[in-house]
Amino acid sequence: MLSLTQNVVGKVGSVVSTTTTQHIEGELSLFTMSDHKILDLIYATHVHDDESFDVDSLFLIVENIIKHSTQIVDSIVQGAQVHVDTIDEKPPKVSFNSPLCTLKSVCCELSCKPPGEEYAHKSTLSILNKLSNYSWDAKAVLALAAFALDYGDFWLLAQLNQSDQLAKSLAILKRVPVLLKPSELPKRRQAVVELNGLIKATLQVIEIIFELEKLTSYDPKDVPALSVAMDHIPVDVYWAIIAVVACSTKINILSSDEDKPLDLSPYAQKIHFILNKLKIQLIYCRKQIEEAENYRKLRKIFQTPTEIMEIFKALIFTKDKVHPIIDGSTNQTVTIDVLKRKHLFLFISSLEITEEDISILKPIYEATKKEGKYNIVWVPIVEHWTEELKQKYEVLKVKMPWYVVQNFAHPIAGIKFIKEEWHFKGKPTLVVINPQGKVENSNALHLIRVWGMKAFPFNKAAEEVLVSETNKEWIAPVMGNIDPSIQTWIREDKYIFFYGGKDNEWIQQFTKKATILANDVLFKETLKINVELFCVGKTAKGGEDLGLLGRFWTGIESLFFTKVHKQSDEVTQEIQKLLSYKNESGWAVLTKGSTVVVSGHGSTILRVLEDFEKWKEFVKEKGFEFVFKEYHKKVIQSIRHCTRLDVPSVAGKMPETMHCPECPRPMEMFISYKCCHTDGPANAHH
Repeated sequence: MLSLTQNVVGKVGSVVSTTTTQHIEGELSLFTMSDHKILDLIYATHVHDDESFDVDSLFLIVENIIKHSTQIVDSIVQGAQVHVDTIDEKPPKVSFNSPLCTLKSVCCELSCKPPGEEYAHKSTLSILNKLSNYSWDAKAVLALAAFALDYGDFWLLAQLNQSDQLAKSLAILKRVPVLLKPSELPKRRQAVVELNGLIKATLQVIEIIFELEKLTSYDPKDVPALSVAMDHIPVDVYWAIIAVVACSTKINILSSDEDKPLDLSPYAQKIHFILNKLKIQLIYCRKQIEEAENYRKLRKIFQTPTEIMEIFKALIFTKDKVHPIIDGSTNQTVTIDVLKRKHLFLFISSLEITEEDISILKPIYEATKKEGKYNIVWVPIVEHWTEELKQKYEVLKVKMPWYVVQNFAHPIAGIKFIKEEWHFKGKPTLVVINPQGKVENSNALHLIRVWGMKAFPFNKAAEEVLVSETNKEWIAPVMGNIDPSIQTWIREDKYIFFYGGKDNEWIQQFTKKATILANDVLFKETLKINVELFCVGKTAKGGEDLGLLGRFWTGIESLFFTKVHKQSDEVTQEIQKLLSYKNESGWAVLTKGSTVVVSGHGSTILRVLEDFEKWKEFVKEKGFEFVFKEYHKKVIQSIRHCTRLDVPSVAGKMPETMHCPECPRPMEMFISYKCCHTDGPANAHH
C-alpha cells in the first residue's frame, strides 16, 4: 500500500518498550517530537495490511454517530437549535458486520486514562499495536469508531434520560448527570465546546485520509501530489489517534467530580494544522486527477476527426463551463461559435512574452483576416491567477488584435496535454489545427520567425517545402531583414563577414584583421573582391544591441529546429555548428551574397585572418572562397576546441541524440541553468 510501510521489518512487540516510553516522558515533549522520531516509533507497531473488513461501511457509521453526537452537544450545551434530519446520512452495506471485539479492545485503551501527553502517547502506541495488521486509514477509523461507541452512547443518554427510565439509569452509570447538572454545566460549557470542536476536526482529518487512500488506484505518475501526501499519512494517523485518546480522557474528567487539568488546545492546534495541510494536498490531488482525465480525453479526441470548435472547447474549458472569448479587434466578448469550421492558430504562451513575440504574428493576422478562414487565438497558460498577473494579462491583451481566451477562475483544462503532447515549457508556441481538429504543426513559430508569410499556411507540408529548399543561402532569411545595408550587399553579391561573440577584445581583433583583408590592394584593386563587415549585437557606434542579438539567435535556433528532426545534411551541420558558437568568445560566418561560404569558431577564423599574408597570393589562381575554406580546414586540425551546443529546453521536442557538427561523434548531454539578470528580447529567448 504505502511505499514507506513496505520497508518495515521485524515483529511487533505486544507492549512498547519501557526504555522508549521513559525517553519520551523524560527527555522529549510530545509536541516537539520530530516526524522522523514518530515514524520510527509507529513503524515498530506496523506489520502489514492483512486484516480486511468493510472499512467503508464502518466509516459511514462512525461519521453518522459523530455528527449526530456533536449536534446533540450543540443543542444541549450551547442551546443551538440544530435539526438532526439536516445530516446527509448514508447507510452502510446490508452485509456489514461490526468488528465489535476489536472495537472493545481499543476501548480499553481509551477508558479511564490519566491526563498527560505521555499517557496519551503510550495509549496511542498500544492502540497501534492492537491494530498492527490493519492499513493506516483503517487504524484511524477503528480508533475513532471505538471512541464513537462511548461518545455516542454518552450524548444519546443525555438526550433521552429525561424521557426514558432505562436511559436515565444508564445515564447515571455513565455519569451523564454529573456534567449536565445546572450547577456544573455553565462552568464546563467552554471545555465541552472545545472538546466538541476537536472531535469534529479529527473526524475531518480521518475523512480526508480516507479519501486520499481511495485515490491510490490512480497512476502515481498522474498524481504526484498523492505520493507526497501518502508518505506522511502514518504520522497524521498517529496524531488523529492521540487526539481521540485525549478527547476520551477529557470526557472522563468532565463527567467526574474531579477537576484534573487537561488542556486540549495543543492537540487542537496540531489537528487543525494537519487538517489544513491535508485539505491543500487533497485539492492538489484532485486537480492533478482532473488534468490527467482531461489529458486522456483530449488524446482520444485528437485521434478521431472532430469539429474544431469541439476540440477548442475540450482543450480550454472544464466540465462544459464554456466562457466567451475576447475579440481583440473590438475588445468585445464573442461566443466560441466564431471558430466553427476555421483553421486555428493557437498562440500558446505564458505571460512572459515580449513585444516581438506579439509583433511577429501581426503580419499573419493582417494577411489572413480578410479571407476569414483562419483565426489566431491567444491561450495564456497561467496555473494560479493573482491580481498582479491579471493586470499583466490586461496589458498584453490590448496589444493583440486577434481572439483571446480569458478565464481567471480556472487554469485551462488541457494544460497537461499542451505540456506533454506539444512540449510547451513556457516559451511561446503556435499550434496549427485544421477545421477537422487535426494538428498540422505543433509549433509553427519556428517557420514564421524565419520565413514569415512565405511559410503560410504553416503546416508540415509547407515546412517540408521550405526546408527542402534551404540550401547554402540559409543565412538570408535570418539576416535579410535586420539591416537595410545587408539587403544591398546581398543584391550586389558581395562577400560579407557576419561575426560576434562574448569577448569584446576578440571582436576588436577580428574587426582589425578583417578590415585589413577587406582593404588589401590585391583584393580591392586587382581582384575586385569586395568584402563587408557586420558585427551582430553591436550598434554603429559600438554599443550593445541586445534586441538585434536576440532576434539573430532566435532565428538561428528556429532554423535549427526546422532541420534537427530530419536527415542531417551539410546545411543542417552548418546551422548546428553556428548555434554551438552562441556562447563562445567569438564566431564568424563568411557569405557571398546570401550563400554561406564557411562558418567557424572565433579562434580558427581569427587565425585564418592573422595568416592572411601566407595564403592571399593563392587567391589569384584558386579563388577567394576555395583558398579561405581550405586554409580554415587546415587551421581546424591544429586548433582543437570542445563543441558545445546550448539549446533552450523550452524550445520544443528535443532529439534523443545529437552528433557533433565538426566530427561524426555523438555529443554528450549536460544540463545547465542560466540567468542573465536582464529583461528584454535577448533574455526572453536566450
